[in-house]
Amino acid sequence: MSAAPVEASGTLRASGAAPARGGEDEAAAPLAPRARLLPSLAAVYRAQLSRARVARIPLLFVATFQSVGIMILMRGVVEGGDEARSVVAGSAVLVVAFVALNLLAQYFGQLRATGGLDHYATLPVPPAAVVLGAAAAYASFTVPGTVVTAVVGCGLFGLPLTHLWVLVAVVPLAGAALAGLGAACGLLAPRAELATLLGQLGMSAALLLGVLPPDHMPQLIRWCRDLLPSTYGVEALARTFSGAPDWPAVLGDLGVCAGVGVLSLALATWAYRRAAVSGAR
Repeated sequence: MSAAPVEASGTLRASGAAPARGGEDEAAAPLAPRARLLPSLAAVYRAQLSRARVARIPLLFVATFQSVGIMILMRGVVEGGDEARSVVAGSAVLVVAFVALNLLAQYFGQLRATGGLDHYATLPVPPAAVVLGAAAAYASFTVPGTVVTAVVGCGLFGLPLTHLWVLVAVVPLAGAALAGLGAACGLLAPRAELATLLGQLGMSAALLLGVLPPDHMPQLIRWCRDLLPSTYGVEALARTFSGAPDWPAVLGDLGVCAGVGVLSLALATWAYRRAAVSGAR
């Protein structure tokens, strides 16, 4: 015995009943409302955090060991003063660049190459939540390494630890700016290998332009340094190592990081939409 068909409105209709008169469409079931940004962001963040937790210890070790090793090498060349402050601040922010720029570019490049974006495209979440959630999850792993690097650097070069609380602002703001660029590189690169290459080049730029003292650099290199958003986080942190920090200048550098972070994350969101649409075709 055949079951009576179910109408879209959820009511039963007899098997032999005539269709609706006048060609009227049957009432469609209402769709679930689209998820809001903040709940979606929290859900993506928790999912990405648990996914990347397996690689947390190797990731933290590599990023921190790299920055501490650079400071030890520079200790034989730089003794103190502004150069020491630049080396320590640049090495601390380099931990953020390693994760937010390099690893995030690789992650989104592989996600696009393997069709992983199709999974997120089927979810009723805003594209900004996907980008921000992944960026925040990866940036969360940089906090311990950044703090350890800054403390070790202060001990190596005899710098004060008084104002290291500025890292509370430097890490998320510089991380947002670099994470947006890393995600955009991974999403816009036509191949995963090219996304990895772009991430490596970006981290190398953060190393050379952020860690090395700018006083002896050619003017052209200084101009390139001004274009890298992480250097403003380096400058903000380096200013706090002096006896009397110039707080308006520190806030100005952090404001540049925040502005670039908004723009880079908006670029990454646009790149995500573009990649999702092209993958659906």
